[in-house]
Amino acid sequence: MLYAIVDIETTGGHASANGITEVAINIHDGNEIVESYTTLINPMQPIPAHITALTGIDDDMLMNAPTFDEVALQIYQLLSNKVFVAHNVNFDYSFLKHHLAASGYDLQCKKLCTVRLSRKLIPGKSSYSLGKLCTALQIPIQNRHRAAGDANATSILFNLLLEYDQEGVIAEMLKKTSKEQVLPPHLDKASILKLPHQPGVYYFKDNKGKIIYVGKAKNLKKRVTSHFTGNTPNRQRQEFLRNIHHVDYVTCGTELMALILEANEIKRLWPENNRAMKRYEHKYDLYVFEDQNGYLRLAIDKHKKNNNALQSFNSLLEGYNFLNHLIDKYQLCAKLCYLQKTATKCYAHENGQCFGACSGIETVSVYNKKLNAALMDVQNQQPSFALVDDGRKEDEFSCLVVENGKFYGMGYFTDKNYLSDGLSPIRNDLATYQSNSYILNLILNYAEQNPQKLYKL
Repeated sequence: MLYAIVDIETTGGHASANGITEVAINIHDGNEIVESYTTLINPMQPIPAHITALTGIDDDMLMNAPTFDEVALQIYQLLSNKVFVAHNVNFDYSFLKHHLAASGYDLQCKKLCTVRLSRKLIPGKSSYSLGKLCTALQIPIQNRHRAAGDANATSILFNLLLEYDQEGVIAEMLKKTSKEQVLPPHLDKASILKLPHQPGVYYFKDNKGKIIYVGKAKNLKKRVTSHFTGNTPNRQRQEFLRNIHHVDYVTCGTELMALILEANEIKRLWPENNRAMKRYEHKYDLYVFEDQNGYLRLAIDKHKKNNNALQSFNSLLEGYNFLNHLIDKYQLCAKLCYLQKTATKCYAHENGQCFGACSGIETVSVYNKKLNAALMDVQNQQPSFALVDDGRKEDEFSCLVVENGKFYGMGYFTDKNYLSDGLSPIRNDLATYQSNSYILNLILNYAEQNPQKLYKL
């Protein structure tokens, strides 16, 4: 078996928008290096100052170097039918695969990551970066942060790892069923193996234990491993994978419960790699208040986090339509509901004169009686029910409660008749969560599709 031990220098951290400035490849036969190749490459774009400071490679050095397209065939031939070896292999592989594809070559290699391999065969080191690992193992590095220097150091490290591998770890990692090399370099495979095939929420953490991503899954093991398939070269994915050091999880009885927990956890933790769910908020609410004259007034206004809203809406038009329906049904004053701001007729306008609440002629008690009837109607439209569903294990049931049109909470029970005396006895056993229209719509849609699981309260 032949190995291609590779190191590259680049203009940036992701292949889709950055070029390669230097490539070094050592062909290793399992005992020693049998062929070496190195070249500078003109990336056809300026070298950032911080890259020059790190590598010493500047624009002048690359002016007369070949472009990647000019050396692509030679690089492809060197890598083909070899095991692609690198320190943090997915970084180097993603760059070379991307740029070879742009030149018309489809790179398909088995991969071997010396970071992951070192963690298995030389455990307990404080750092597995190439520089610190080589210092700890007394491996000399000449021309650090240059492709040939780092490739040569990686080759010496690889020789050492081959000596340490007395139990066939490398052979096991190279099996198609292993999937070892698709994992982020710092994520222990054991944490993937322990993931259950159940619904739940998972948490990716960085090297300091900070949660950087929260996700939900119908099948935790399948969903988590799906993050690591493919070789997408964009910056966001590459940085994301490099920062994953740990994965934790919480199992749920159903996918719906996982969705709800995920939405609440993202709001609570605000992880840097979750974007779409962060932006979600219902935009408008229906409020009631008493004005200085004692009249109760309804109004549609932008969502305010700590205000007690009667109803929530995803758009201003949806809110106005709902309020207009109440005005028509209960003969409320459109002016007092802030839907009529001109001097035109209101509902109590006759023969050129207004007899309504907006003119003060309709008394507070009469008008408020109509508005309270409307409020009662709104309240009666808000459903209260429980969804009884699967638990996390065979002898367990889940309960998800909506009360007066708002999501209240969810929990797990072993007695199937736990709701026989209503909600009150189990209220304290439910974990409560914030409600919003996203979560409520999830629950209502699920209840409509699964009426046999609905228990009206």
